[in-house]
Parts: sequence; C-alpha cells; structure tokens
Amino acid sequence: MIRENFNVSTVVPPQLRNKQGYQNFQIGQFRFERDEYFAQILYPGNRHIVPIETFLRALARDVAWGFFYGTVSFDAIFGTINRYGTVEMFIGLHNAAYRSAHKEYVETFASKDLRRVFDSMLADWTNQEFDPFAAPGETGTPYGRKHGDNLKAVDRERSAAKRMVGLPGDLKIRAGSDGLEVNRSFADVPQDQPELHPEPGFEDQVRAVNLFAHMSRSDTTWNPSVVSVVQDSLLCATTEEYVLPIIHGNDRVEWLVQLSDEIIWDIEDKITGMPACKLVMKAGDVAALPADIRHRGYAPKRSMVLVWENNDGTLPHRHAVGELTPYPVVF
Repeated sequence: MIRENFNVSTVVPPQLRNKQGYQNFQIGQFRFERDEYFAQILYPGNRHIVPIETFLRALARDVAWGFFYGTVSFDAIFGTINRYGTVEMFIGLHNAAYRSAHKEYVETFASKDLRRVFDSMLADWTNQEFDPFAAPGETGTPYGRKHGDNLKAVDRERSAAKRMVGLPGDLKIRAGSDGLEVNRSFADVPQDQPELHPEPGFEDQVRAVNLFAHMSRSDTTWNPSVVSVVQDSLLCATTEEYVLPIIHGNDRVEWLVQLSDEIIWDIEDKITGMPACKLVMKAGDVAALPADIRHRGYAPKRSMVLVWENNDGTLPHRHAVGELTPYPVVF
C-alpha cells in the first residue's frame, strides 16, 4: 500500500476545461476528469472509472455530510475515510482483490482541503437539470456536455436541530411553512399538527410535532437531517427511495428504525467486502448495524427511516483498539 500525506500547498486549482466543457481537478496525486458519461479518477500508475450519475450522487452526500462517520465508498473501489480533521482518500483499500495484489492506494488530506476540491467539483460537474439528492424519477439526466449548473441543489445544507425541531429558536415545523410540497409518495400522510397544552411557565420548553408530516415534505433522498439532539444522542430523520448512493462503512454502531414501507439492506464485512447477510426491514422494525460492517440499502418505494447516531468522538478509536465490541449486545 502507498500512503502519502499532503498539505494545502499541493492542492492544484482547476485551470482549464476539457473538450466536454468540464474542469479537471487535482489534489495530491489524485486527478479527476469527467466526460459525458463517466468520472475518471487518475492516480499513480492507473485510473478508475465511475459512471457520472453514481459519482455525483455519492459526491453530493460526502460533501453534505462532512465526510460522515467512518467510510463513504462511491463503489467497491473508491472512497473516503473520515479521520475527523483529516480524510483518507483511497483506491481499493477495502477491496480484497486490490489488497491481495497490493494495488491499493491511499492519500491523506486535511478535511478542509479535500472539502474545497469536492465542493468545486460537485458545482462544476452538475448540470442544470440534474439534482443528485433527488430520486431518479424526480430529476433529469446528469449526462452530456457541460450545460449550466444547479447550485441551488448542490449547495443545500442538511437540516440540523440544536435541541429538537419545533422548539423556539430551533428548526420550524409547521405544515407548509417550509415552502416544500408533500412528496408524491406521501400523499396519504396526515398533515395535522398535535395539540399541546403546557402548564403555565413551560411554554418554551415543551413541544410536540407531527414528524411524519415533516418527513413527508422532504425534497431529498438518503440525506438524514437531525431532528433531536440530547448530548451525544442524535436522531436523524430521512426518506429513502431507489438505492443508497454510497456504501457506508461504520466506525460505530448505527441504529435504524423503519417508520414506513420497506428497505432491503446488503450487509458486508467492512474491510473485505464479503457478504454477511441481507437485512429486510419493514415498518416497525429496529436494527443495530455493527461497527465492523458496511451497508447499502434498496427502497422499492419511498419510505421513512429514523437513524440514531451516537456522536461521541471517542467511539472510532475505542472500536479500533478493541475496547468496545462492534455490536451493542453480547448474547
């Protein structure tokens, strides 16, 4: 394995557009080029090719999530690992064939440096009719030569409550107040809001919301938004349709609560990618995804999921050194 460290001085700003009108990008020894159909990732001695729709959908989430917890794999070969301050960008690191042939390649970057390149790449490579956060049936095509942009879509930020949605000074949840329409798949979700009668003096401390109504107005898929924060405990609401655009490798236990419909998950070993199981979750099901797996979900119909994340920053190291088991309960 080749592992290098680069500082900000090695980040090369884009200078020229290629024949299809797109900018090329480089950071360290990684170079990124796109044509009408593919993102091409060049690294010392080789290149890797990813269909551009796959690449943009994964890139959008890697950027929006701040590289997320653990590993974000765009496909079985290329991805990033969040080291919380630095990010490892890799080819083949979690692929058994690459590792056995010693063909994996890794570079480490300051998070802010890689984020700047990824932000610029997403903005330039996303054409005007394509929204990488939308379900395929809700957006246009990402293919073809450079034509316009969609900064409104790629610059959208995740909703993140400081305490709980609906509390004074936090995210507002009132039917229609966010300007978003009820999604076509949730037309049957009631939009009425609960009645609340707090005791005098507690009006600013007690709140009730129709979470289903809030989620029914989500204009993104596979993009969790924080709706409740209690110390390190984060509850994240998300609506899912089609395929999770990344393969997520955990560095802590991740809990899922299926609120509606169904999602099928492929569960694999985090390092080797060997299949571990297929998990089918239906409304009411709860699952704990261990810290030593990676997963990708498939949603035949748009569904609602509540994700519980433990934001304790010590967890990745404690799991890595074996202080904690990768699963929450030993039977």
